[in-house]
Parts: sequence; structure tokens; C-alpha cells
Amino acid sequence: MATLLSCAGSQKLACTVYETSAQGNALTLVNTFEPIPSTPITIVLHPEERFQTITGFGGSFTEAAASVLHGLSPANQKMVLEAYFSAEGAHYSLTRTHMASCDFSRQNYTYAPVEGDVDLKQFTIQPDRADLIPMIKAAQAITKDGFKIIASPWTCPPWMKDNKSYVGGKLLPEYQPAFALYFSKYLTAYQAEGIPIWGVTVINEPHGNGNNWESTLFSPEEMTQFVQHYLGPHLEQEGWGKVNILGYDQNRAGLPEWVDAMFRNEATAKYFAGTAIHWYESTYDYFPKALQYAHQKAPSKYLIETEGCVDSEVPHWKDDAWYWKKEATDRGWDWASPQEKHLHPKYAPVHRYATDIIGCLNNWVDGWIDWNMILDRQGGPNWFKNWCVAPIIADPQTDEVYKTPLYYVMAHFSKFMRPGSVRIGCSQSPHELMSTAVQNPDGSIAVAIFNPTANKQTISIELNHQKTMISIDKEALQTIVIKPN
Repeated sequence: MATLLSCAGSQKLACTVYETSAQGNALTLVNTFEPIPSTPITIVLHPEERFQTITGFGGSFTEAAASVLHGLSPANQKMVLEAYFSAEGAHYSLTRTHMASCDFSRQNYTYAPVEGDVDLKQFTIQPDRADLIPMIKAAQAITKDGFKIIASPWTCPPWMKDNKSYVGGKLLPEYQPAFALYFSKYLTAYQAEGIPIWGVTVINEPHGNGNNWESTLFSPEEMTQFVQHYLGPHLEQEGWGKVNILGYDQNRAGLPEWVDAMFRNEATAKYFAGTAIHWYESTYDYFPKALQYAHQKAPSKYLIETEGCVDSEVPHWKDDAWYWKKEATDRGWDWASPQEKHLHPKYAPVHRYATDIIGCLNNWVDGWIDWNMILDRQGGPNWFKNWCVAPIIADPQTDEVYKTPLYYVMAHFSKFMRPGSVRIGCSQSPHELMSTAVQNPDGSIAVAIFNPTANKQTISIELNHQKTMISIDKEALQTIVIKPN
């Protein structure tokens, strides 16, 4: 009979372990651990070493997600929102939504439909009232601690652009004041609905998206100039100065040139609260050097991942094993240039999520937001037919809901690493696994450990000269919660 290791054993380091694994655990409480005949991996926690304060973790409210949700029975709608926002569920604390339409809308629309209406007298959020606003309000009714919302426009109103189109084109200089007004009108309208907006990004993906769906092109200098001279002063004048303006909002490899422009001097940096980033530049590389550069350029500013998902894939329905297999491909699999092809190999979705979140945390990122919270079995609806995967997939026709393994991966972080927690020192040897740790406002420490290998591993966790031995399954993610003494 095998000897079992107990997490709360004689070492007196009280802890609780939750595991999600390719073998079937799904945020499962694990109480006993089978010893592995191998040298333990040692993880030493250093609470005295303190890094970034965590803003939160969560997902995005989109028209697509809201329409799928509202196609379900009331009981399943409640179940999905409780899974994301209740303390018993993933306890999401940081979210995102789109200002006017995006690819995950059912059609193109703008809040300012009347051409030449520079005073935005005809501004309206009416298109959001059918599904999007009700979903946000329903989530608000469930959460006990609240959640922050970052709002992002995919495009300014087409009539403000040089090409008069929803897709591509640039904001004309004469409409910069009107586009700044567009933001304050939105903030006011959503506040009137009882939905406060914590932050905004200037535009989603300013490099564009291959001229496929809603976009507006900005260079680093153009965006910085717009924020410095128009958006920042306007929001401050209108009483929205506490709303956090995040710059950039695209892939990480481009970070240096953007933060160089945004934070060039005190004047350019004044209205930027931080930088927003996406993950689509690689299926495995989280670009640690770029993240470190961005932090060093503006160490007191936010650095938030505002979007990431399994893209260019139709969701696999009730097939947990697929999410652990190296079979997924992204857009770069097809369209990446020859010199960038190496960044886009096939990958296992769970591995990508766990690796990216831990890698981001270990390189100064303070918030991580997934894309759509729920989609249908096609990976939509999406007016461009840009199918993607969400952590929860639903079939409104049969009223079925499927929590993919990605839902549990997100919960490992959002549930146990709370807003206001601080990343602490977490040294590991050897380096077969990935790990990170935060200390929560209540004093508890949450340690995330990802084992991507095909072997079970024994882990020795050390804190203040106390030790505890646990084991982690092959291909598994664990969160260990250590209570304060």
C-alpha cells in the first residue's frame, strides 16, 4: 500500500490544493498525494519579495456571448453567470466589453449613426439594450465583490474616418474632438444604466486585423497625440478623469515602440493609466522581454492582458481531451509570414492558457482578461464568421451547457488570486514546471503550478522555514492556497 503525503501534515503548513488535469480533475479538491520516486521539485516562497498588485482576472461581455446566454433557459442563464461571477464559482473581477460593434456582434453598428453630427446629439446605446446590457446587469446582481469593466471601441463612427468604412481607415484630424466626445457620451450613458466603466482602451488593435472586421488604424504617435490633446483633457473636463485610459491594445511584440511613444515624457504619459495587450502573436511565446520593457518604461502604470482566446477554431463539443491535445491552430498557422511561422505551431489550448497566464504574472502583468465568456457550438455568432472558442460553450436549441477545461483554468487564477493581492517571490528548481504566487489581502498565499510534462511530479513547498510535500499529476494545473498563521 502506497504511503500518502498529506498537505496539512506534520510540517504544520496549512494548505488546500485544487487540481485540473488531463486525467479528469476539474478544479477538484485534492487531499492526499501519492509520493513519486523522483527528486522533488522545490518551490520556495518569499513573501518579503513583492512585485505588482493584481487588478483582476475575468472574461468579456460581447453581443455574441449575451445573445447565446439569452437563448438558454432562465435556469441555465443563472447557472452560467454564477459559474463566472459568484464566490462559489470563478469569481471574476476584471472584465471587458466592446463600444459599439465588433466581430462578435451580429451586425455592424455605431452609437453615432448620423453623419456630420459632431455634437453627437443623436448618440444612442440602443443596440446594446437587447442582450449586452441585460447580461452585464445580471452579472452585477450575482457578484458580491463587484467587477471592473474595460470598454474598447473597435472603430470610431465610420463617417469620422478617411475611408468612411467600419473596417480600416484612420480618424480624420477634424473629428478628434468628436471621437473624444464619443467616449464621454458612452460613459455617461452606461453610468445611467447603473454600469460604471473602470477603464477604456483607445481602440482595439490599432494595427488593424488584416482589414477583416471593425478597426481604426493608429500609429503609436497618433494615439499618443489623440490621448494627450483630446481624449485625456476631454474626459478630465467632463468629470471622467478617474476612468483609466489604457493605450495600445494589441499584440506584445510591438510593445516597445508603443510604450516609447506613450511614456516618452511627463506630458505624453499624463493621461495614460497603463497599457493593454493581446496574445495572438504566438501560440507559445508570451514575450517576457517585451513585457519587462513595458514595465520598466512605466513601472507605476497598469499592464493588462485585455484579450486572448483559442481563435480560428470551431469549439469541440463535450470533448475535454481535445483541449489537452496539441491539435489547435490559430490564424498564424495559415497567414503568418515565413519569418513568423515558427511562432504559430499547433498547440494544446489548456497548455497555452496556463503557460501564458503564469508567464504574464511572472513578468509584471497585473490583469488577464479572456475573450467571449460563452459562445455557441459554431464558435459564434459572429457577423464575419470569425469562429473562436470560449471557456463555456452552449447549444440554445437543446438548452445544453458545456464547461470546457479552459473554464477551470481561468478559475484557478480568478477565484484564488483576488484584486489587491501582490505577486511575491517564488523560486523553483529544477524548471520542468511553471509556477507563480501571490499574497491576498487576507494574508493567504495562492500558488499556481502547471505541469506540462507527461510525468507526475513531487513538489516540496517551503515558506518561512516550513515545508510541505505534495504531488501534481502529469499535464495538470494546481492552485495551492496557504492560509495565514
